[in-house]
Amino acid sequence: MEGYIAFVLFASFFLLVFIGLPISFAIGIATTLSMILMFPVDTAISIISQRLANGIDNFALLAIPFFILSGNLMNHGGIAIRLINFAKILIGNKPGSLYHVNVLANMMFGSISGSATASAAAVGGTLVKIQQQEKYDPNISAAVNISSCISGLLIPPSNVLIVYSLTAGGISVGALFVAGYIPGILMGLSVMVVAALLSRKAFKNKSSEKITFHDFLVSFWQALPSLLLVVIVVGGIVIGAFTATEASAIAVLYTFILSVVIYRTIPLKQLPSLLLESVIMTSVIMLLVGFSVGMSWAMTNADIPFWISESLLNISDNPFTILMIINIILLIVGIFMDMTPAVLIFAPIFLPIVQDLNIDLIHFGIIMAANLCIGLCTPPVGTALFVGCSVGEVKVQNVIKPLLPMYLALFIIVMLITYVPGLSLFLPKLFGLI
Repeated sequence: MEGYIAFVLFASFFLLVFIGLPISFAIGIATTLSMILMFPVDTAISIISQRLANGIDNFALLAIPFFILSGNLMNHGGIAIRLINFAKILIGNKPGSLYHVNVLANMMFGSISGSATASAAAVGGTLVKIQQQEKYDPNISAAVNISSCISGLLIPPSNVLIVYSLTAGGISVGALFVAGYIPGILMGLSVMVVAALLSRKAFKNKSSEKITFHDFLVSFWQALPSLLLVVIVVGGIVIGAFTATEASAIAVLYTFILSVVIYRTIPLKQLPSLLLESVIMTSVIMLLVGFSVGMSWAMTNADIPFWISESLLNISDNPFTILMIINIILLIVGIFMDMTPAVLIFAPIFLPIVQDLNIDLIHFGIIMAANLCIGLCTPPVGTALFVGCSVGEVKVQNVIKPLLPMYLALFIIVMLITYVPGLSLFLPKLFGLI
């Protein structure tokens, strides 16, 4: 019976997604169909309604709308150009230096905004005219922007890691945040390595402009207020000054003061539209969370996670092999599904397996995020891919070729993250978070 319920649940879900139904409603309908197989119709609908309400009735989820609002204030607050100028000073005058500037700016902006697509749009959109003037290959430029914007999803604060924390039984958000630093930086550096190799073949000119220490001080001073947000938010969580939810509220206050009062790049009359945009984004995520919690309950009630766990462990009890299978599944899932619903749906399936293998749940959270974020820059539904191509003024088919070596580099980093737990756990242990 469990196999039949699992088939109905997943087959209906993927069919509904394939025909273009919004993913939250696909999750809700698929869950309802599977629940009807287990309970009478009225009971099934009642249970789903209760689970949807209970799924979003969590204080920790309040951090998500605050971080979304903070990110929107940052996106419209003239932060990107300040970070780009600072990145240009740090990189210096090297062949293809704007590729590296793009990566570094994406890592900084992505960590502040918490959004890969916002990073690709803000940083890539600002750099595209400069790159065109300096005769950079537009396809390589777009590929660098697309593949590097995802690194900020691992560098905190990250909404996806908050969602994973709730799914994994409320493990420390602070520990997850700190655990993402080294993997996120490694993902950005891997793209920089590929960009450096491509620069030698596609761009050999070197700027003659000299960078003075005064230039460094000016750019650093302009970027410092933005960079301090990460220090305040993550630092406050690490030292126990406030929780992740409280940190998100502080982030909103800080970005409001920065963008509206200090930089004055956001007029007061624009605030209602930014609030509305944040409410809409929050509503989409909360609906996903609510329906996904219902799906997770349905899967657990039908023993689907146990059934899948037994099936995988029957293939092998070697953690190396099991993790490789999980990585492949997550990479495939990431191609067709956004990160938040993927975490909500597949974390409950894989958590019993990794617990049986004594794999740290914080480490596994970073593994999941690293795998799934690659899907944002792959067709057919990669949002970062299409945003990056749009702001880069290039066609998707022309970007795929320069993206291939970057996919390989990112995959190698995912393998390192998977099989070298210290990359994720070193900093949380250092700060006494685990």
